[in-house]
Amino acid sequence: MHIGRNGLMFAEERKQKILEFLTEHRKATVNELVSFFEVSNTTIRNDLREMENEKLLIRTHGGAMLRTRSGFEPDPYETPMKNVQEKKRIAQAALELIDDGDTIILDTGTTTMELAMVLASKKNIRVITNDLLIALLLEDNENIIDLLFVGGIVRKGYHCTLKYRAATAEMLSGLTVDKAFFTVNGFSYEKGATSPDIAQAEIKALLRSVAATVVILCDSSKLGSAYFVQFASLEQIDKLITDRIEQVEKERLEEKGVDVIIAP
Repeated sequence: MHIGRNGLMFAEERKQKILEFLTEHRKATVNELVSFFEVSNTTIRNDLREMENEKLLIRTHGGAMLRTRSGFEPDPYETPMKNVQEKKRIAQAALELIDDGDTIILDTGTTTMELAMVLASKKNIRVITNDLLIALLLEDNENIIDLLFVGGIVRKGYHCTLKYRAATAEMLSGLTVDKAFFTVNGFSYEKGATSPDIAQAEIKALLRSVAATVVILCDSSKLGSAYFVQFASLEQIDKLITDRIEQVEKERLEEKGVDVIIAP
């Protein structure tokens, strides 16, 4: 914990501020970050090393630069979707978990969008989502008897809302949700489900907290990686649906109580 111009600051908060600095300036030297945060050279170098390991930035000689255009993650709807067939298979496997009459949460993401696109085969479903495009897609679906859009701050360029003070939590309080389906940027045995953005992880964790069953939708390219913020530990996850996983990793997860489903 250090005191700098940003006030009392934990290491995790400082890393978030480093990303914000890089978002604005595109790149930074170690000396610039040392001056900005009023911490030691060693502290900044350690931060940058850890953040590079988490795939949040690229270290350069004497500094760092953004890994993506935003510093956090690419817009999933503006870049060509990767692993399309795998995501479709995962969505079909997730559909098998939904019963007629269920109340479900659909987190924002391309895989949950694939799931939303095949929901028409289910009857009397209630859907809660913070994804603008999923809400628009399901608006005229006659099998969706209730569609609750989670309000908050719109994350520009990502077509979803983030938590707004206590209002978002109050909106969700008292709801009974059967199953919640989440996308991830990374999933690992050590860190569980992770996101590179603090605010995104916060809304995911809030949605997770009201669901009886938590299901992670994760194509195999994201397995074994961990990003900046955890939004669900293995103990908070009931099922993982993926397209491919090593048997030893499947067994490790199942020993921790996570039911691993391999999409056919």
